[in-house]
This record gives sequence, structure tokens and C-alpha cells, in this order.
Amino acid sequence: MAVAFDEMNIPGGDLRPAYQELARWLKETPPEALEYRRQEAELLFRRIGITFAVYGDSESTERLIPFDVIPRIMSGKEWALLEKGLKQRVRALNMFLRDIYHGRDILRAEVVPDDLIFQNPVFRPEMNGQQVPHDVYVHIAGIDIVRVDAEDFIVLEDNARTPSGVSYMLENREIMMRLFPDLFARHRVAPVERYPDELLAALRSVAPQSASGEPTVALLTPGVYNSAYYEHSFLADKLGIELVEGRDLIVKNNEVFMRTTEGVKRVDVIYRRVDDDFLDPLTFRPDSVLGVPGLMSAYAAGNITLANAVGTGIADDKAIYSYMPDIVKFYLGEEPILKNVPTWRCREPKDLAYVLDNLGELVVKEVHGSGGYGMLIGPAATKATIEAFREKLKREPEGFIAQPTLALSTCPTCTATGLAPRHVDLRPFVLTGSKSTTIVPGGLTRVALKEGSLVVNSSQGGGTKDTWILDE
Repeated sequence: MAVAFDEMNIPGGDLRPAYQELARWLKETPPEALEYRRQEAELLFRRIGITFAVYGDSESTERLIPFDVIPRIMSGKEWALLEKGLKQRVRALNMFLRDIYHGRDILRAEVVPDDLIFQNPVFRPEMNGQQVPHDVYVHIAGIDIVRVDAEDFIVLEDNARTPSGVSYMLENREIMMRLFPDLFARHRVAPVERYPDELLAALRSVAPQSASGEPTVALLTPGVYNSAYYEHSFLADKLGIELVEGRDLIVKNNEVFMRTTEGVKRVDVIYRRVDDDFLDPLTFRPDSVLGVPGLMSAYAAGNITLANAVGTGIADDKAIYSYMPDIVKFYLGEEPILKNVPTWRCREPKDLAYVLDNLGELVVKEVHGSGGYGMLIGPAATKATIEAFREKLKREPEGFIAQPTLALSTCPTCTATGLAPRHVDLRPFVLTGSKSTTIVPGGLTRVALKEGSLVVNSSQGGGTKDTWILDE
């Protein structure tokens, strides 16, 4: 595997400009002072109660995501390029989703194969011909970005259903400001605190026509047993909106109401953190107790906006991901600003043959997988694991894609033996309202804390860092 791009150090011993001030500060700060603040940060996270659940983990159900106190720093110029690329990509995603549920021009043009859409378990025929306010399907996108050199940002995957992690972006910043005011004073860091205001403005802007003067927004959670419940309650609190479960909502005459202490109140926009399958037992899974009976009728009648829209899972599909450069060109007539990782589609015999011959060097992912589960990292896998995966691929090639093992960039990170480089990725959060697309400067940097590991997912032992965009 290639040598990883170091975001702080230039080969030959020089520092990249964005990191010069941090390097000076690190020289002046004794290691024990850094360790003391690291422990203090952990204590604060415990006190706030930021935990996430790991399903099927016998040791413990609630865990603290490890937090690294060394910020990841990016120049304003780098961010400007990334922001432009993210806006372009999300615009294309929204146009693609509208098209596949309406005119299907992209299928007629044979840019994307029909069966990838129609045989896809996350395609929602219920959305065919359904108008969504302002043609916005993906109101909140979490696009995972990696770097392998100084020039390019590469999209690892698109999260267009219910992307999570933004509460960590906000809490990480708050804790860094509290513990490292001296380090902040030496940098001009662009603020992320306005994210809740921007999210609320975006959600209100896509309210249905029939909404009253000030649209009522609610956040729909599956409940306290969901792994991201902390984030749901955190965001509802920051946005100043009601946190509701399915049983708190009721549909009458195709309008949605929430039960309150003062009686029922109409809801116009639901920021939902419940998957399509569980949204409405009358339309999807009849055994769902998390959803709201009749919600899809109110949606079809145009009386409620769901963010993100139903059926956006198609855009998360990793086989569809491989067509994203063509999708951007098709709808926007532009070259993609952000690159894709080269991808082999195992459903294509030629690609499958190549993948089977090179399993030991590749990363193989399930097309509907997430959270780092169900994937093979060839260079780190045992022979037995590789052989088991080979059988899986032969049985069900259409369920997988493969990619080269990328040398993800590294950032300085606090480890038990002092500062050391660790691999990182970045999830910026892109908000699309009726009039504009906004991105707060930053995002969730996830870091692989185990030496040599490329897996940054919190469920697989990864941690997080604060992301500083320098305001130049």
C-alpha cells in the first residue's frame, strides 16, 4: 500500500502552513498537561452523557466514543474547494432522485442500468410520481471524504438517508473551546455553532404550501433504545423543536398532528431518524410500532414534508455510487469536482473475475452495508476470511463492490506513547433548503485509533476529533 499523505508534515521535515501554529503550541505544552486535558475531556463527555449503543456487543451496550484532543486543521482555500464539490454532488443527488421517481431520463439514456434501480430493495415504488416540496429529497447529507494527497478530496460514500454524527461535531467544538482557549486564541477558526439554526431554517423552508405562518417542525426518533438516541434528543433541544415517537403522532384527514399537553397540534415538517421500512405500518412493514399509521397518505396529499424524503436509500447504494461521476455529468453537464474511489462492480463478470483474482489487495463492501460491517479489508484479513468472502462473492456477486485499499491521510493524534499519526476521514454535513445549500465549515473527523488501522467507524473502535477550518 502507498505511503499515507501526512496532513501536518511535508516530506523533508517542513510543516504544512495550516499546522505551523499548532506545532509551536505542542512544543510549548508539556506532555503531562496534554494528558491532563485529555482526561478532562473524557470526564466532560461522560458527564454530558454522550454515548452510543453497540448492537450485539456482549461487553457493554453503552460506550463513549473516544475523543482525540489534537484538532485536525484545514486551510480556508482547501475548504473552499471541498465546499464547492460537496454542493455540486448534493445537487446532482437531488436531481437523480427526482428523476428516478419521475421521468427516468437517466435510465432512458442508459447511463445507469434499469435493474440497479427497479430490483433494488431500497427503491420505493410508492414514491413514483410523488411530488416533494421544492424537489428536495436529501435535506441533510453526510458525505464521507478522504484524502490521499495534497490536491484531491475523494468521496468514500454518500449518506442520504439519515446521516448521523453531527452532535459530535458540535460537542467536540464546545469541549475544545472550554479546554483549549489558549490554542483557539492563536487561530482564526471558522465557527460551526450555527448548524442548528441553519438546519431549522432549511427544514422550515421546505414546509408544505398548506403550512401555517411559522411551520411546526418535529424530530421523529425510534426511541431511547436506538443507538443514536443521544443525538436525536440533543438536536431537538438545540433546534428548539419537539422530540416525538410514532405514538405521539396521529393522522386525521391526511394531516399530521402531535399530542401535546394543550391538545393536538399540526406538524408540517418531520425530521425523521426512522428508516423507511418502519415509517408507516399501513404502507411498509405492518409490524412496525415505531411509525405513524397513515403518514404516507398525508405525505401523498402534500400535507407533510419528510426530511429526508422517502426512497433516498437508492442514493446510498454503493453500486449507484460507482456511477456518480456519470450522474454529475448527466444532470449538471459539469466535470465532478470531487473524485470517486475507483470501483469494481462485482455484478459485472469482468469486474468479478478481477476482484476474485485480487481479493488480498482490495476492500470489498456490501452495496447496502454501513458502519464498517460486512466488509473485507484484504491486506488485513486472514486467509480463511478471504476464502469465506470468495464464496460469498461467487454466490451473490450483485451484493458487493470492490475498491483499492486507500492509504487514508494521517493527522497527529494522542496515543499511549505520545503523539503519532493516525488515519482519518471527514463527514461534512450538507443542508439543502428551498432556496440554497449550506455547509458549516467543518464536519466530523473520525480517526482510526489503532496503529495501522484504516477503520474509522466508532462501532469498530474509531474515535473523533474537532475539525478546524481556518478563516483566512
